[in-house]
Amino acid sequence: MDAITTPLIALVGNPNAGKSALFNALTGARQKIGNYPGVTVERKLGRFMLGDGRPAEIVDLPGAYSLTPDSLDEEVTRNVVLGRQAGQRRPDAIVIVVDAANLDNHLRFTLELIGLGLPVVVALNMIDLAVRDGLEIDTDLLSAELGVPVIPTVAVRKRGLDQLAEGLASVLTGPSIEPAILEEPLERDRKGLTAEAHRLAKKAILRETPTRQWTRILDSILLHPVAGVVILFALLFVMFQAVFAWSETPIAWIEAAFAFVAQEVTAITPDNWIRSLINDGIIAGVGSVVVFLPQILILFLFILLLESTGYMTRAAFVMDRMMASVGLSGHSFIPLLSSFACAIPGIMATRTIMDQKDRLTTILIAPLMTCSARLPVYTVIIGAFIPAQTVGPGIGLKGLVLFGLYVAGIVGAMLAALLIRRSVAKGAQGSFLLEMPRYQWPRLRDIVLGLWQRAWLFLRRAGTIIFASTVILWALLSFPKAPENSGVGQAEYSIAGRIADGVEVIVRPIGFNKEIALALIPAMAAREVAVSALATTYAIDDSGDEDQVAQSLGDRLAGKWSLATALAFLAWFVFAPQCISTIAVAKRETNGWKWPIFMVTYLFAMAYVAAGITYWTAVGFGLG
Repeated sequence: MDAITTPLIALVGNPNAGKSALFNALTGARQKIGNYPGVTVERKLGRFMLGDGRPAEIVDLPGAYSLTPDSLDEEVTRNVVLGRQAGQRRPDAIVIVVDAANLDNHLRFTLELIGLGLPVVVALNMIDLAVRDGLEIDTDLLSAELGVPVIPTVAVRKRGLDQLAEGLASVLTGPSIEPAILEEPLERDRKGLTAEAHRLAKKAILRETPTRQWTRILDSILLHPVAGVVILFALLFVMFQAVFAWSETPIAWIEAAFAFVAQEVTAITPDNWIRSLINDGIIAGVGSVVVFLPQILILFLFILLLESTGYMTRAAFVMDRMMASVGLSGHSFIPLLSSFACAIPGIMATRTIMDQKDRLTTILIAPLMTCSARLPVYTVIIGAFIPAQTVGPGIGLKGLVLFGLYVAGIVGAMLAALLIRRSVAKGAQGSFLLEMPRYQWPRLRDIVLGLWQRAWLFLRRAGTIIFASTVILWALLSFPKAPENSGVGQAEYSIAGRIADGVEVIVRPIGFNKEIALALIPAMAAREVAVSALATTYAIDDSGDEDQVAQSLGDRLAGKWSLATALAFLAWFVFAPQCISTIAVAKRETNGWKWPIFMVTYLFAMAYVAAGITYWTAVGFGLG
């Protein structure tokens, strides 16, 4: 059956109704399932079988609150269901996904969609959690009131899918309905829809027990304007302490493995360029980055737990007041928090922000959030120069410094947002509408899958971008060969050393040396490359000294840099622009080069000024 005669089903609903989970269950596709609004910002296509055995296509549309397009994701949803999306035919039927525990909020959009006149089936999703919370819903009565089939489902456990497929087959084979062609579907009686939704919810809910009071009790604490902020920052503090405390043993294992491989390579290969490429280039460069995999996984473990328990959305609500002080809203918090993992999905997640000035500002400040690619840079410098001592019960100085770097990025982002909103992105502050998800225990499978995906992404990055950059840098550092007994180091005599001479002139006033100047160039491809570049550079210069070769990168830096230079280097990476991929995504999301160029310019300026102030302040205190 060709694509023209194959029925097209649209999966529509409010954010956090479980659409992505239902799409996964129906199609078998793997898609990220987040527990906060806005995780789906683009439509996804899949295929499944109807109850009568016919194949059908299903499109997973972004979450929306109405057919009024207040954001890019809602505009996509509106265009698809009205048949206005370029390259996408109008759906033959709609599955409206409704959170069974939030009928009041979700039925308003349901009524609006039913009014379009398309065949409709309502998937009353997460019915198990509603029952757990003491809700008893009369689905037959609700179906009769709405005039469409209502099917209870539990998407994550694949319950109700057969009944849903049968319901779709039934409405698709029923009497032909000419869907409404609405030029302005948004001019409908909103108050009337809301009142009708409340009436239906009240009538359909037969019983509600006091067990739901737990959510209200927790929210009264976690959403408190003072206690909520304290709890949020306490969680972040614990997270950064864990990054160091929990990772020491696995990092030691990885370092020992790479040291063993290097020793074996030395034992079985002659002293030539092949040994240098493997030991000084690949192992010293790529290995110096891979050792930080445990710390990155620990960071993502916390982020995934915050998402899956339902806390992430509440953190956005708590941060709304702080965001409002710089002209943003709580909607900007989730994209910014996502940028702690990587700025690329963070920038893409800004599509859920309704106000376009808010969205532009969030894109421009997203690179200031400390992404996981910066973590290897931070930890190698902190490990080399910050003593392993405690400053309180269970509080390590290294974790405290790491927490301070993340806070510095946040403060810098807020200051940048304030200036941007009062200058190039001037405008009224956007509204803040957010639906709170229920609290739930994280699913072990989702956590493990999320960690595996992040580990694979990191290792693939190490095996491609970082590997290629390291090999190229090794070649530039290795040739031409410095004459014997010339007194000139190989790194200084090489092509790379001569390139670094020009860059060093620019960065010398902020305390950077030639090795740092050299590392900054390939770091534009990926932040982690700065670590591999430094490791390769020092490995080339120390290749004749077995004692030096045996040292880790941190030990080498501690012997060659002053504390003032190390602190300036950290300050630079707090503010410096992220990788080229981030710039490319910013270009795509802003439809031009104007704003990416502006972003790169102001970030480099902030990085240079911050590093200079840090360096000369440290020198003034005798740390140079």
